[in-house]
Amino acid sequence: MSPEQRKKIAILMITMFIAITSFGITGPVIPAYLESINQGGMASGMIIAIFAGAQLLFSPLGGKWTDQFGRRKMIILGLVLLSIGMFLFYSTDTLWVLYASRVIGGIGDAFLIPAVFAYTADITTPEQRAKGTGLVTASMSLGLVSGPAISILMSDMDIKLPFLASAVITLLAVFFSLAFLKESDPSRLGQANVRDLDDEESMSQKIARSTKMPYFIPLIITFVMSFGLVAYESIFGLVLNDEFNASVTDIALMCMAIQAVSVFTQIFAVHRLVHRFGEIPVLLTFLGVATAGFLLALVAGSYVMFFVVTLIIFFAMSILRPVLNILISKMAKGEVGFAMGMSTSYMSIGNVIGPVSAGVLYDINMVFPFILGLSMLLVTIGITVTWYRSCGKKTITTATEETRALEAESLV
Repeated sequence: MSPEQRKKIAILMITMFIAITSFGITGPVIPAYLESINQGGMASGMIIAIFAGAQLLFSPLGGKWTDQFGRRKMIILGLVLLSIGMFLFYSTDTLWVLYASRVIGGIGDAFLIPAVFAYTADITTPEQRAKGTGLVTASMSLGLVSGPAISILMSDMDIKLPFLASAVITLLAVFFSLAFLKESDPSRLGQANVRDLDDEESMSQKIARSTKMPYFIPLIITFVMSFGLVAYESIFGLVLNDEFNASVTDIALMCMAIQAVSVFTQIFAVHRLVHRFGEIPVLLTFLGVATAGFLLALVAGSYVMFFVVTLIIFFAMSILRPVLNILISKMAKGEVGFAMGMSTSYMSIGNVIGPVSAGVLYDINMVFPFILGLSMLLVTIGITVTWYRSCGKKTITTATEETRALEAESLV
């Protein structure tokens, strides 16, 4: 990367590190907080699902506005909404208001995430994209390491104070991005990441059009995989709290370990794995790793074993999510913002259904969410293999050849 590219990536990484630190602060506290207001698995699932539902509804709009108005504006708007949502969450114990705050936060995330990955695509060549995406994703994971550390420092304070800290830190990300983050200019890079927006389809037509895109099956894979993995993610803190009597500090330490593994993986492994083996072999391998983790979770009988199993599952997730983003961005033609918005939408569908299903099943029997997640991962593997054998290999090869041609063009 050139010095200018590295500078832009570094500023984006710092922005996202500050923003995502706020999520890391609240994660370990939520199980204990819900218990303090007499809520269980259903409320835990709803807190995640409502956020994801708002993200789902507004991600297509976020992708469109990212292409139309610019990445920087949407990043700042997304951060502002996330901060407002967290201030509202801190202000009350009333369940419906908590849910309303999650709606605001979900809209903010729907504007933020497509813009972040489209910005990354703008300032990198196709061959650099895996590395750029891995670095940005790693900075987000690093925020999820520092967040739990702050939670530990606040563990003896009021249980709601971490939510206030989260809101303030997100607000700091707003100020930082206003001061240092400059708008990207994809047209200068010759990467065709922006298309003429004078003759846009309606939003319903855009959603329907995604079913005809060459990356439609990867979008379906994103949905099914997210369904299973987020089902686990939504209840593992409850399992620690209920089954192993873990404290906020115990949960925070596990969150730190999980995200430390994710940071290491995304910095040192994603780019190398994709470059050497290709997206689909990496995808299938780590779907298998996640499936093995779910099988082990069914028999985990101690805190230590559950800790190790959770590390395995989140290790796989830290590979799977950026690899899918890389695959979809490579297959998108002329509208990376739109493609990233649709990716977020399909992921959000899984993020809505998975946590609600897991929460309901958890209140019935603690084992059922793990069986659900395992089933969805097996379905994901089946879809991926079938698609790749039928037409995916040819489609991916064509997309790779086109991105190489675009890179050569940009250097002329």
